[in-house]
Amino acid sequence: MRNRVEITGVNTSELKTIANERMMELIVQSQNGNEEARDELVYGNLKLILSVIKKFSHRGENLDDLFQVGCLGLLKAIDNFDMSHGVRFSTYAVPMIIGEIRRYLRDNSSIRVSRSLKDLAYKSLHFKEQFLKENHREPSAEEIAKGLNVEEIDVVISLEAIQDPISIYTPIYNNGGDEIYLIDQIKDEDNSEDRKILELTIKNGMKRLSKREKNIINERYYLGKTQMEIANDIGISQAQVSRLEKNALKTIFDYKE
Repeated sequence: MRNRVEITGVNTSELKTIANERMMELIVQSQNGNEEARDELVYGNLKLILSVIKKFSHRGENLDDLFQVGCLGLLKAIDNFDMSHGVRFSTYAVPMIIGEIRRYLRDNSSIRVSRSLKDLAYKSLHFKEQFLKENHREPSAEEIAKGLNVEEIDVVISLEAIQDPISIYTPIYNNGGDEIYLIDQIKDEDNSEDRKILELTIKNGMKRLSKREKNIINERYYLGKTQMEIANDIGISQAQVSRLEKNALKTIFDYKE
């Protein structure tokens, strides 16, 4: 019997998922203005949002709030997904959802930062100080995570959470009255933070894959091979490759149907 858990009035035990082929059809319809297709896409990907917000549950945030913010990220993913890139929708949507949640948390960090997150940040700073004294260089986030026996993504988020926000209109240079503001030096790289989170997610997820699954992911997404080519190389059917690829992606992004 499934446990009944409700978030913003949604009974999560009754949530259903959408097959990939149907997902692609709905995305095309939604991007062409079909509201019913858009609604079906959202409802069919609510489990994906739940799998993402679990990663932020330790921060003490209201899960209903994170769920709603995650829905905004999902809507952005639906509107901007480009099927010509040949990746699964969940692969594209996860960093979009994470990015939206992180922006929400960053905007509210001056008011609410959980004690556990602060503690991890201060432990990370102490580790950095000791590491610098011993090695004469600053440690990477990966080295800090290994030293503290925590996830690398948690180190990155915790250190960002304790940073004091500053105005983008803060003057950083003045030459005879002609001031240059911080906003003038900011590059327009909307997805840079999302890309970092995606890289960490993939890196951590790949560690949980079997050798065969790792090879399939590498050949599919780094070498650009088709499922049929991989099937011929390793002597199994295309259907088996498809199933292994699907399971590997679920493992990487912690997405469980």
